[in-house]
Amino acid sequence: MQNVDTTKYVIYADITAEGIVERPDVVGAIFGQTEGLLGSDLDLRDLQKTGRLGRIDVQITSSGGKSSGTISIPSSFDKVETAILAAALETIDRVGPCIARICVNRIEDVRAAKRRYVIERAKHILVEMFDENILETEEITEEIKQSVRVEEITHLGKDNLPAGPNVLDSDAILVVEGRADVLNLLKYGIKNSVAVGGTNVPPTIADLCAKKVVTAFTDGDRGGELIIKELLQVADIDFVARAPEGKSVEDMTQKEIVRALRQKIPVEQVLDQYKIKNQPKKRREITTKRKSLIREKPFCMRNTAERAEAIAPRRVVPREVVPKSVPVPVIEEVIVAAPEPVPEPEPQREWFRQHVDELDGTLSARIMDRNQNVLREVAVRDLARELKETNGDVNGVIFDGVVTQRILDIAADKGLEYLIGAKMGNIAKSPSCVKVLTKEA
Repeated sequence: MQNVDTTKYVIYADITAEGIVERPDVVGAIFGQTEGLLGSDLDLRDLQKTGRLGRIDVQITSSGGKSSGTISIPSSFDKVETAILAAALETIDRVGPCIARICVNRIEDVRAAKRRYVIERAKHILVEMFDENILETEEITEEIKQSVRVEEITHLGKDNLPAGPNVLDSDAILVVEGRADVLNLLKYGIKNSVAVGGTNVPPTIADLCAKKVVTAFTDGDRGGELIIKELLQVADIDFVARAPEGKSVEDMTQKEIVRALRQKIPVEQVLDQYKIKNQPKKRREITTKRKSLIREKPFCMRNTAERAEAIAPRRVVPREVVPKSVPVPVIEEVIVAAPEPVPEPEPQREWFRQHVDELDGTLSARIMDRNQNVLREVAVRDLARELKETNGDVNGVIFDGVVTQRILDIAADKGLEYLIGAKMGNIAKSPSCVKVLTKEA
């Protein structure tokens, strides 16, 4: 019998016979014609009894008066002794009454076959079993953070709006679209966001917006644009930030979120972009007073001549110091009016009017050099980035947009002489080195 635990090699041989023979005839010929051929140590009968040789398997068929088939013999010997047994098979020349021929075609290493099976099976186990059951360190950390974020999320008002834990205590909040957006912002430590829960803005959001500085942060799709338009009509928001085109807030990384919030634009510029009428002035003033974060009223800087005319210097003639015995004449103070500013020639003072008229409604900006020539024209949304990348050749900017604090700070940092925009935004401080004009001034 074959001992599968000790088999090392399998001998495969082909047999052909000039006549009709069957399996017992072939087995008998193998034992009979090799008996005594290799000595007592390699006698096939003794080797089979001790398990050193496995069961001889013969597959043979007859056709046209001739027989052919295959023989396989398992062996637990080493390479040399197995090769001797294989060569002994080829000495058989008769099977029963028929002339026969046996030819060994290959010897298979059973252990190599097992190794190939082990490798293939190990690949299968590694891919299909371990991936489903083993969590990496990052996955474990993320799972714990997710559970903490779910515990931190709160609900506001009768509408049970999903919100971060700091919405009520913070002076500034973010208004996002859904619960998944709030969870993603919590993931990166932003805890002052609240979700509107769809395009129908609930009254709770309107009440919050009346008391806080609000940034609407929506997806970069059509739905996000519709939510912004509704918020502009029913709530008092201050800034608008958008996710990149075709991307949702819930899918953004920390770097993308920070970039989008830094590029937020004032609500006045959004109102112009969507052609939406602003709130009535009286209602806007009442709402502004309720804001917890007070901002200084915007103003438009006048040019040097106008400022000199508004504040006239006073020149005082000092009294002469004389001895007490001499009468002191009375010298009156004389107020000297400032010299009237010499008006600039009309073409030179109003040279920018043509650029302002051409840019009206385009939401574009023209970056000018010291000779009042256009260096390049960019979109208003890219103006801050373009100014940061300038290398000193820019003297001023004319653009169809709102002059914001951020643009003004960048202009002062880059040494620009003037900014000419469509409107003034909420300016808390204005550097004296930059002249700011608007087409409304």
